[in-house]
Parts: sequence; structure tokens; C-alpha cells
Amino acid sequence: MEENKKQLPGFIMCVCTGKCPGFAKMDIWDFINQVRVELPVEYGFIHPQLCEEDGDRFLADYLKAGRKVVIGACALNMQKKMFKDAFAEAGLDINKDLIALDIRDMTTDEAVAKVQAVLDEMEA
Repeated sequence: MEENKKQLPGFIMCVCTGKCPGFAKMDIWDFINQVRVELPVEYGFIHPQLCEEDGDRFLADYLKAGRKVVIGACALNMQKKMFKDAFAEAGLDINKDLIALDIRDMTTDEAVAKVQAVLDEMEA
């Protein structure tokens, strides 16, 4: 990687075990593939439940590396409640370091557009 090249954020989609009715209008596999291939992210992947203990451990570990991450999941206030311990363990302030998107009840195209919009804001 070039020394001056900007570090791209990662993108994590949390699907609430894959059974959340909030994702019924979206093809989650088409969505994550569009995000990881077409948008300016280091990578994109799906986690089944970031709010569970293994999700907390993963997120805390990931955040310690100092990388930016965008999380697409449920309501923003719920993400703050559920991920606060992982951010605190990594020494981050969840109120300024969490880049969270509520992508429930969206079609695949609507969700991709929402991710694109936040990535555009981050680059500005």
C-alpha cells in the first residue's frame, strides 16, 4: 500500500441473526456484495449478531487496530447501547467514533445509496 494512500473504512452489516423482519425487503447478499465491490471500503462483511458476546469481542478487537468502521444494522440508539463496551475497551468515544447506519426496512438499492452517502460525507 502506498504511504500516502488513505485508509478506507471497513463495513460491517449486522443482520440480527438473519431473522429480523426489518431486512425482509433487502437481499442482504446482493447488498453486501455491492458495498464491498462497488463502494470505497476496505472490505465488507456480514456478522450475525454484533450485540452478542462474540460480537463484542470481535468489535473490540477490530477497533483496537485503529481502523474506521461503518456499521449498518438496527436503530442508532440501540447500536450505541449495544456497542458501547466494545468502543470503551478500544479507548474510543462511541459518540464521535461510531459511524452507524440504520438500514432496516430498506430495499437493497436504498441501503446501498445510504452507505454511499455516508462514505461520501467521510471523504469530504
